[in-house]
Amino acid sequence: MNIKRNILLNPGPATTTDTVKMAQIVPDICPREEEFAKNMKGLREDLVRMAHGDVDKHTAVLFAGSGTIGIDICLNSLLPEGKKILVVNNGAYSSRAAEVCEYYGLPFINLKSSVFDLPDLEKVEQTLKDNPDIAVVYSTHHETGTGILNPIREIGALAHKYGAISVCDTTSSLGMVPFDIEKDNQDFCMASAQKGLMAMSGLQFVIGNRAIVEASKNYPKRSYYCNLFLQYDYFEKTGQMHFTPPVQTIYAALQAMKEYWAEGEENKFARHHRTFEAIHEGLAELGFKDVIRREIQSGLVVSVKYPDDENWDFDKVHDYCYENGFTIYPGKITTTNTFRLCSLGAIDADDIKAFFVVLRKALEANNIQIPVKYNN
Repeated sequence: MNIKRNILLNPGPATTTDTVKMAQIVPDICPREEEFAKNMKGLREDLVRMAHGDVDKHTAVLFAGSGTIGIDICLNSLLPEGKKILVVNNGAYSSRAAEVCEYYGLPFINLKSSVFDLPDLEKVEQTLKDNPDIAVVYSTHHETGTGILNPIREIGALAHKYGAISVCDTTSSLGMVPFDIEKDNQDFCMASAQKGLMAMSGLQFVIGNRAIVEASKNYPKRSYYCNLFLQYDYFEKTGQMHFTPPVQTIYAALQAMKEYWAEGEENKFARHHRTFEAIHEGLAELGFKDVIRREIQSGLVVSVKYPDDENWDFDKVHDYCYENGFTIYPGKITTTNTFRLCSLGAIDADDIKAFFVVLRKALEANNIQIPVKYNN
């Protein structure tokens, strides 16, 4: 099939290879067949290896859903009776975790800090000292709304120092920047297939400590569909998801995982990084400013400040780029008008160079000054 290739510069779903797309076209199969269960078992083990876990100590549990379902699953499933969650919150996606706690009525502390900077580790430690009933420390590895890479290794070490487990949202970082579940002091991480794995939306996975999952059997049951132990236990007993899995999406993920190992982790990390560098080079040439200090950026997302030009209209610029095969994405910072350019997916530096040719034309077509202007 001749499939048009769009370059997605949004933070996921990401641009995929044609082989991943085509992997979904398979003979129909009942997902309760042993053949399909073997496929899911292999995928679960590979996901543990992707996070540099030990397949005996760690497990991967698959769910049908988007990345947010992982936040829901971990927070509602891993909190013991009478304990609290500490949410280390410096962005939109850690704020989402706080909202999950609110909706379930979970006891939690929302340790908010600036969305433009790293969390204050001294405040994290002081909060843990002052609240010995904290059992779960939740952080976001890569705050996708801004592009900040958070110090999860240090946060995890503090959680363990004070007897808590550490849960980390790696939805937009796993498979794209270095991560090691053990070395990074994490008990659980989560991600979804459409980002670092470069597969399709609809498959989410939680990777974590098998013994803690089993202990959570005795924790309060706050959800049926989104209970981590119930799904894990069903996999262990039957090899299957508790409820109907997204069959074609799993076939795409299996192909994407083959391509992940074929490219090689270090090569993949390097490709995402040079794509990120190409984004910065193109922005500098047009005069755009980013809003996050370069030294704390993830290497995956650049948050770009709107220029101070009366002719600037994000929607018009977006539409011009979209019509020419490139997708750009609005920002997530409530106090500052931004858009985001991301280096996720099956793209490389040459795609970014081609994008900036189109972006320049979009600015010219809308009479936006080049280089773009800022009042301060």
